[in-house]
Amino acid sequence: MNIVILGAGHMGSWLAENLKKTHNLGIYDKQSQKSKPKKHMRVFKDISEIKDFQPEILINAVSIQNTIQAFETAVPFLSDSCILADTASVKGNIPQFYKQCGFRFVSTHPMFGPTFANVERLEDENVVIIKESDPKGILFFKKFFKSFGLNIFDYSFDKHDQIIAYSLAFPFASTLVFAAHMDSSAVPGTTFKKHLQIAKGLLEEDDYLLAEILFSPYSLSQLEKVTQRLEFLKHIIKDRDFEEAQAFFQRLRKNIQK
Repeated sequence: MNIVILGAGHMGSWLAENLKKTHNLGIYDKQSQKSKPKKHMRVFKDISEIKDFQPEILINAVSIQNTIQAFETAVPFLSDSCILADTASVKGNIPQFYKQCGFRFVSTHPMFGPTFANVERLEDENVVIIKESDPKGILFFKKFFKSFGLNIFDYSFDKHDQIIAYSLAFPFASTLVFAAHMDSSAVPGTTFKKHLQIAKGLLEEDDYLLAEILFSPYSLSQLEKVTQRLEFLKHIIKDRDFEEAQAFFQRLRKNIQK
């Protein structure tokens, strides 16, 4: 199968390195330093060159704020039978684009970023494939992701963004608050150092990606739950109520075992 990937960042490069083993692979990135010749794949210098390559699937792995624009730039050079694919972590306006573009599509979200995941061992990692996607596209990506032992989840576009507000916006906000309270004079213990490592990794991510996840219409309700829990914890601390604290700890232990 002829496959073109837009974007030679972490995710685009990972997809390219693995898909080139069994497919004819081409890659395009607007940044010239990422467009150097690569082994066993064609590197396009101009987006118009993908027309002669005749991709059957176009995978859009550019930064989240440029996803729709990248599709719009590429579409004039695609055949009507080409399937569009994205890997965006927040779907936002992407469903509306797919609805009006006239192309078949498959939308995925590999939930293993380069910051924390070991891409050489992905058995405990997850990926989402959007239910509204084209059946052929779903079959292609299910086969690909299963080859890495990934756990595959099927969600609608709307359900996906709700889940992401919980699984990303919630821990992101907690980590950002930790970083905001950083005291350089602190003597870090093991737990502190682990939190610090997570904060450093998170803040290496693209600012727009962080903002898009936090700005999701579902994020605020999740953060309000966090502030409610913090207020309750403050109440326990103020009253120095050991029995209430113990009951609270037991509820938390049950929560993380589910």
